[in-house]
Amino acid sequence: MSVEKRVEATAKNIEGKIQEVIGEVTGNPADKAEGQAKQAQAQVTHTTENIKDEVKKALE
Repeated sequence: MSVEKRVEATAKNIEGKIQEVIGEVTGNPADKAEGQAKQAQAQVTHTTENIKDEVKKALE
């Protein structure tokens, strides 16, 4: 498990949520979409790290 990657992904997720809300409040669909994209990227990173952990456990 890469703690650094998980921390970065969590930060990106939070940043994306904030940007999505700002986009909603200001009525800017581009900000909202970009925020959602950042959240999706963070989820992919978390999923990748989970898969790595499971493979590592299986090989032990």
